[in-house]
Amino acid sequence: MEIFIYVFAALFSVINPLGAIPIFVGLTQQDTKEERSRISLWTAINVFIILIISFFVGQYVLNFFGISIDALRIAGGLIILNSGFALLSGRFNKTRGVNKKVENDAQNRNDIALTPLAIPMLAGPGSISLLIALYQDYQHLNEQIIVCLSIAAVAIVIFLVMRSAHYLSRILGASGIVAISRIIGFIVIAIGVQYISSSVVNILKTISS
Repeated sequence: MEIFIYVFAALFSVINPLGAIPIFVGLTQQDTKEERSRISLWTAINVFIILIISFFVGQYVLNFFGISIDALRIAGGLIILNSGFALLSGRFNKTRGVNKKVENDAQNRNDIALTPLAIPMLAGPGSISLLIALYQDYQHLNEQIIVCLSIAAVAIVIFLVMRSAHYLSRILGASGIVAISRIIGFIVIAIGVQYISSSVVNILKTISS
């Protein structure tokens, strides 16, 4: 249960589906309720598939390029830190690769569930690098099953948040979403610092030994 809660909390904080509400509302404002539900479902499915692939295949990609897990944790920690500071400063959309040009292009797409919603808005470099690092921490089958369940739970939450995005945007308002995003941003920064500090300690231990 501890693994499930830790992975779920870390992934949810880094992905921050609440911060994606304004973008989703803007991209789907002309769509019907049924179409929004369909886009929400396929966005969640796409995110789940991307994260599962990242968790199980990412390590082999690292080995192919000769990248150590500590180097990945430092790089991922920097990306997560950048996302956290972006949440605190209110410029998170830019760090997700969703700018005005991307939004305009998305308006002309028949289906936006894969891009830009799933990639890069939700399943971005921060969450992908986090899962690759988690694979090293949880090598046993039962632990990996729990991680997969956590990823599935995050995907379900993404679906519920996206499906209710128009309603939540009216209830929370822009100020409410910003306030929640800033609280999450503080947690994200702590996760990034933890990954960088633990990797630096491992590198120093290796050098000293």
